[in-house]
Amino acid sequence: MGAMPGPYVIRGSVALPEAELSWRFSRSSGPGGQHVNTSDSRVELLFDLAATKALPGVWKERALERLAPRLVGGVLAVRASEHRSQLRNREMALVRMASLLAEATAPPPRPRRATKIPRGINERRLREKKARSETKRGRSGRDW
Repeated sequence: MGAMPGPYVIRGSVALPEAELSWRFSRSSGPGGQHVNTSDSRVELLFDLAATKALPGVWKERALERLAPRLVGGVLAVRASEHRSQLRNREMALVRMASLLAEATAPPPRPRRATKIPRGINERRLREKKARSETKRGRSGRDW
């Protein structure tokens, strides 16, 4: 089996730690012919988010909060079974895990600052509205 490309960067200089990842393999459904009955091509990648030392504290808290519905005992699981080869499914699982963690550890968006509509814009809107009203009123057939 070929070497896995890596490291999979979450964000900045933080990458998925190979030592903290655990893999499980099983038979995949789907295409593959006779080969599918003998090979364990479906991949499940497990990452213990609650116990990891690889993520900074703030990121870890954010990820635990945002991924809470997906966690089972503090462990994040990602499955991949699209490809017939186990290696490609492993790569897919790693990419998914890295993107999930990148999204979950991202800083919250800046709060929207309420701004006031300039008076000139409001006056122009009302002027144009009045003009449209006059145009439409002129279309009625009252004075024919």
